[in-house]
Amino acid sequence: MVENMDRADAAWPIVDGKDHDGTSVFKPEALLREARRQRRLQTIAVPEICVLDPDGDVVRYLERTGIGRQHEGWACYHTELLAFELDGVGEVGILGCAVGAPFAVLVAEQLFASGCRLLVSVTSAGQIVPMGPTPYFVLIERALRDEGTSYHYLPGSTFSEAPDPSLLDRVERAGRSLPEKLHRGSTWTTDAPYRETEAAIARARDLGTLAVEMEAAALYAFASTSGNAVVCFAHVTNSMAQTEGDFEKGEADGVKATLAVVAAAARGWRG
Repeated sequence: MVENMDRADAAWPIVDGKDHDGTSVFKPEALLREARRQRRLQTIAVPEICVLDPDGDVVRYLERTGIGRQHEGWACYHTELLAFELDGVGEVGILGCAVGAPFAVLVAEQLFASGCRLLVSVTSAGQIVPMGPTPYFVLIERALRDEGTSYHYLPGSTFSEAPDPSLLDRVERAGRSLPEKLHRGSTWTTDAPYRETEAAIARARDLGTLAVEMEAAALYAFASTSGNAVVCFAHVTNSMAQTEGDFEKGEADGVKATLAVVAAAARGWRG
């Protein structure tokens, strides 16, 4: 018979026993090497600025309009990377539908191993604390760690912090003229969107989060340990479908506004 252990004394496998200073045996460079060999791809660097588009709205727009082209050197087994020209920025790479912390960090590792220098994540998010009429953006400065991926990169803590506050300062200044309102604050990263219970929402609200999303805590943990530049935005579009007519992103499914946010991030990074 297995005795019940007191909650305070129990070991939590997702948090405990991690060698955070250790080097991984499996590296993104090795996977990319084999993918290139198998698929007969040339070694071509990805654009220095890349974007994660979890909902895929921008990717679908670029494909539909013929603006985006398949990047010939992207060797990921699971995704495709589009390259396109963004006004005032230059060539940008964008990857769609990498939803959730594990998938986002998987492709982030591979993007930086392939030549990316700035990764911008723009994910749709549910409203926790109203900041005005939706949609609007939150420049995420820290994210509540209610997922599993970040604990493989950093020891346990309540929040995962953006590792470079000065970068966020510059991005925030560059975003003052955006077509949609840009706020700066905390979010809640969850692995289980359909377990956003009243108790979980209340806890997240009490901890000062403005919105709920699925990637930022892990992306910032990865950035903190790798030294790579990552900027995460939450596009607050909904109140978790508590009212009919939710999830509206604005003009062209929010594509114009999202690209403006990406351009502001690029200006802040270069500035």
